[in-house]
Amino acid sequence: MTSRAGKPDTPADTTLRTLLDTDASTGFVMVSGAGSGKTTSIVKALDHLRKTRGPYLRQRAKKIACITYTEVAVGEIWGDVGNDPLFHVSTIHSFLWTALKPFQADIASWVDRRLDQKIADTEAKVAAFTKRAQQKTRVQAAADIERYREQKLKIVSVDRFAYGVGSDYSKGILGHDDVIRLSTELIQSQPLIAKVVGQKFPFVFVDESQDTAPEVVEALKAISAALGPKFCLGFIGDPMQKIYTTGAGAIVPLPGWKSIEKPENFRCPVAVLNVINNIRAGGDGLTQTGGKTEVIGDERKPVQGTAKLLVVPKDDRGVRLAAARQWLADHHADPLWLSDEPEADVKVLVIAHRMAALRLGFGGLYEAFHDKTSEGLKDGFDDGSHWSIQPFLKFLMPLILANGADDQFEVMNLLRRFAPSLQREYARANALPTILKDLDVRVKALAETCGATSTVSAFEALKHLRDGMIFRLDDRLLTAMAEYNQSIQPTESSDEAALQKLFHTPMKELWCYRTYIEEQSLFETHQGVKGAEFSRVLTVIDDEEGRHKQFSYGKLFGITPPSDTDDANRRGGKETTFDRTRRLLYVCCSRAGKDLAVVFFADDPTAAHAAIAGLGLFPVEDVHNLANV
Repeated sequence: MTSRAGKPDTPADTTLRTLLDTDASTGFVMVSGAGSGKTTSIVKALDHLRKTRGPYLRQRAKKIACITYTEVAVGEIWGDVGNDPLFHVSTIHSFLWTALKPFQADIASWVDRRLDQKIADTEAKVAAFTKRAQQKTRVQAAADIERYREQKLKIVSVDRFAYGVGSDYSKGILGHDDVIRLSTELIQSQPLIAKVVGQKFPFVFVDESQDTAPEVVEALKAISAALGPKFCLGFIGDPMQKIYTTGAGAIVPLPGWKSIEKPENFRCPVAVLNVINNIRAGGDGLTQTGGKTEVIGDERKPVQGTAKLLVVPKDDRGVRLAAARQWLADHHADPLWLSDEPEADVKVLVIAHRMAALRLGFGGLYEAFHDKTSEGLKDGFDDGSHWSIQPFLKFLMPLILANGADDQFEVMNLLRRFAPSLQREYARANALPTILKDLDVRVKALAETCGATSTVSAFEALKHLRDGMIFRLDDRLLTAMAEYNQSIQPTESSDEAALQKLFHTPMKELWCYRTYIEEQSLFETHQGVKGAEFSRVLTVIDDEEGRHKQFSYGKLFGITPPSDTDDANRRGGKETTFDRTRRLLYVCCSRAGKDLAVVFFADDPTAAHAAIAGLGLFPVEDVHNLANV
């Protein structure tokens, strides 16, 4: 275990440890505010279970599961527990697949039913086509139905289903969406499966529970209901940090569960802590305590820090943002506010990826995925998880980087993991040396044509992967590629058009997108920064440039009047624009470990300054109008 396990206990840690020692415990919900040391509490709980339950669980081949939201968090917690095989630390997709993959017969039945549903849905879509529907659309729908029927015939020959990046039922591959749908449906519909999963993993902790999909929450609760005190389920998160529309938000405890609050904050200085408590007061009302401290002489004292809100005009955003950074550098006598180097620990948080995309060179790609497209497509693009861009982020770019660094071990690791030509069924029928030689030629050609400055289209790169059997593309990508016409640039906006626009996009734009997604730039979004910490945080608020109807800082600050829908949602007890925006502001401001600055672009800076100063979120003396700077 790392030093996290040995850190001093908070009251929440003591309460949780007592609960875990009780054989009758079935579950708990811990609300852990920003900077409270949530991961520390999880690691301490895992360490306690290792000491108290470890020998018993090991003898019976049982594991303690810790589920978290990102691979980065998985690596962090996995390192904290010392790679102990007693623990299963993974993302939700990996955990559910690990739990469900032994039930191969049930999986095969589910896939068969899933294909029946796809056929029925496509047939219903065909029946709803108008006479004006394009012939190409009709032909494609008919081809899809035929492909689904062929897959139904082939899946009876599949020996074993596996989890992959994209779905290919005829080859026994299930994608991300399938794993969630399959596992939650089987767990909730078959109590025996729920019991077997719970017996294998008698303790399950869910990190970042507020962003966990509701159907996953219900499936895990179904295990708890099936096993009672033989299964302990814990949700650890913070409803005030729910930033994804698909997240469950606040978890409602089942009867007999324990509710635990962890209000401490060890990250933010006094000035910032006061601001985030003011923001949170309009939400769930949890008051965070403590704050960041430092040792001065022989005494530990609180860090005061700073928190400013700067109102600027909308006339020239680039110039105004630069002026705001200069004002902060001068006002704090801190030139690091002007630095873009990582050592300065400055992070500029923008309201939407669009702002960063325009500044970093992938504006066209952003617009393709965001303008008049589904929320699922937008969210998947914003966090890099959408199936259409996974071939680039998960394979093609890492492969080119590994080849450029002459890291042949990583090149082969990627090829073994993803290349269809190296999979058992193909390699058995072909000479391996010939396959490897061909792959080497293709990898070098890919690196030469699809590098960071390449103007080659994304379609050509995907075609290279497909035709060279280097990467198994998702069926949906293959379908879209069959419709691609290089001479026609799509002008409409939809999920289908987004794929066609992606195919037209030059690779250099996708590389710029990767730089941003991998957090290698100065910019980050309000949503994407959750869990991170920086010395200097500059949060840029611009409702107009964000173009996101779900959030409105103008409404939150009392500058823009609420809509009829806002009023109706508020009266009906539903989530409102105010709720979502308040949570986003809380997440942004709570990232600051030393100094915080919020820059608000206003139509009328004087009126905006007066409105914001009157809210009391920031002290009046820390709200500044920089219209004349």
